[in-house]
This record gives sequence, C-alpha cells and structure tokens, in this order.
Amino acid sequence: MNAKGPELPSYIREQGGYMVIANHFQQPDNYSIKRSEGMGDWLITYTIAGEGYFLIDGEERFCQTGDVTLMHPGVPHQYGTRKGSNWNFVWAHFTPRFMETSLLPSERLLIHAIDSNVARNRIHQAFNRLISDSIERSLYWNELCESTMREILLLLAQRLSKQVDPRIDEIRHLLSTRMQDPIRIDELARAVGLSPSRLSHLYKESTGSSIVDSLNDMRIRQAALLLEHTDRQASEVALDVGFQNYNHFAGQFRKRYGMNPRAYKNREL
Repeated sequence: MNAKGPELPSYIREQGGYMVIANHFQQPDNYSIKRSEGMGDWLITYTIAGEGYFLIDGEERFCQTGDVTLMHPGVPHQYGTRKGSNWNFVWAHFTPRFMETSLLPSERLLIHAIDSNVARNRIHQAFNRLISDSIERSLYWNELCESTMREILLLLAQRLSKQVDPRIDEIRHLLSTRMQDPIRIDELARAVGLSPSRLSHLYKESTGSSIVDSLNDMRIRQAALLLEHTDRQASEVALDVGFQNYNHFAGQFRKRYGMNPRAYKNREL
C-alpha cells in the first residue's frame, strides 16, 4: 500500500469500530465482493462449511471447511461463494496495528487448513465470542474484541510455526481434560484411529516425551499450582490431579521441583 496515495477504505471505520469488526455469514453462490483497490484492513475468515473462493492477481483459490484465510491490507481482490456451493463462514476485519501479524507469513493471501478438531473448535469458539462482542457493543466491547482477535492470530501463528500431526493435538487435549482419570494407551489409540504401538511411537517422535511422561508433567504442574494457591493438602492434591499412589506422586514432584510436595507448599516465597 502506497502511504502517499489516497487512504484505502476501511470496513472498521465504516461500521464504527476501533480495531476489529466481525460477523457470521451464510451465503449462496451468487454472493461476491469485489474491491479493486483493496482495503486498509486485514481480512481473516474461517470456513464452517461449504466453499468460498478468492481471486487475487488473476489467480483463483478456494477455501473449504476448516480453512482459515488471511489477506493483507492493500491487496486488490474479489471473493465470494464458490459456484454450486453455500459458504458458511465467520470473518473479521482488523487494523494493521496488531503486532501479532509479525508472526504470520508475508504472502498476500494465506489459505491454511486447520486439520486438528481441537484447534478448529478453539478457533471457532474464539470467533463466536468476537462476533458476539462486535454485535452487542456492550461496555469495553472494542477491548474484548481486540483481546479475542489477538487470541485467534496467535492460534494461527502457533499452527503455522509448528506443524504437529493433528492426532497428537487430539491426544494432548484428551490428556489435559481427563487428567484425573486412569489413562489407557489402547483407548487413546482407538480415539485417533491408530494402534497403541504406532501412537506411542508417533507421540514420542512428535513431542520428545512419552504419553505417560506428558501426562505426569501436566499433573505435576497442576499440583504445584494447587499447592501454591489453595489450602489443599499434598495428599488431597495428589488425588485432585489423578495420582492414586501418594508416594508415586511425591517422587514425580520431587523429580521436577527438587523437593517434596509438603516442603513446596510450606516454603517461604
């Protein structure tokens, strides 16, 4: 974008926003937006279902369920619903003042497939909060939208910077949400469609840790927070985070923090 030229139009300014404007559209295949000079805002979309298209520099590209698209300011473009489809998507315009964009690729249009159900759900939920705040415009709505937009950009940057097998993401999510339950490798393997041996190998290859070590690490970090910030005793905390054997818990805790759980709780800060 030429800084000396006329100021490009801004959907954010048009709609009375400060940093972010967002909404949810479901459009048939006659839907099309053309901006011959581009916009002064960034544009990000997440496709819930169906297909859309983007036409930039004479090249037509398509997005489908689970894809995030990100377009730089100042890029002449046309986009809309792909012929024969119905495009169900959420979108946001945001200003170039977001420093998080420095973590993202420099290409004029990014189309990235989010192949993890956990990541898809998290991005979709963040967009839902963003849209709700953008439409309701209650007290501090701009600040809330700004915070959620940063979350979305960081989630996208995270996915782009470290391409992890989506099945590993699913396993880590299962471990974190079922931390108190006994974990069986064969049950986890069935949940992601792998054999137990293949899952164990893939997990270690992707993360550098075994599934059991990752689970114990999650449990011990959570235990340390409970010891530090609640009145729960060490034996109670052990059960809270999923250890049925206190001595095993104490041994794992000492390995990470260099002291037993009771000493950690009673230490002077």
